[in-house]
Amino acid sequence: MDATLERKLCELIDRQDIWSVLLRYGRGLDRLDRDLIRSCYHDNAVDDHHVFVGTSDAFIDWAFENSRAFNMVHHHGVNNHTCELDGDDAYAETYYTYIGANVQPPHLLSIGRYIDHFQRRDGVWKIANRVCVIEKTFDLTETTDRSAESGNLRYGPLRPATRDRSDLSYQQPVVPRRPLGEQPSA
Repeated sequence: MDATLERKLCELIDRQDIWSVLLRYGRGLDRLDRDLIRSCYHDNAVDDHHVFVGTSDAFIDWAFENSRAFNMVHHHGVNNHTCELDGDDAYAETYYTYIGANVQPPHLLSIGRYIDHFQRRDGVWKIANRVCVIEKTFDLTETTDRSAESGNLRYGPLRPATRDRSDLSYQQPVVPRRPLGEQPSA
């Protein structure tokens, strides 16, 4: 393989590894999966999350405490992403969208950016330092309950979503329900 192609391939792999960290982070927060979130940070990482600044372990404690106290469910989505590679360092800016269904309205929509310093140590990319830039928050006043318990007028009962490892996303392979009206085979 020629050197230019090999360098480009290595850069693509590095970028994909970094992107995978960002996806694991969001999933870990939404499923309240401490091990998954922790796998995204180096041991001495610092997370500056606006009202919280501290170690990654302290951040996870803070995030889980607030989530359990105030949210029924939340979704962290990552969007636009840029990443500058510099040897074993990488500097990333990743847009996020956060939606939190709170125990009591108003619910919350937040948009902003994660400004991250990633480092590759022992061949593994993780967050070395993070600053969360919150650009805007919006109160959502929807009060109609369309949760799994109540169902939804348009879609019927919803599949239960859990905030732990019993969630359907951890089931491998996933087992779909039978199509509506289909009888089990004899």
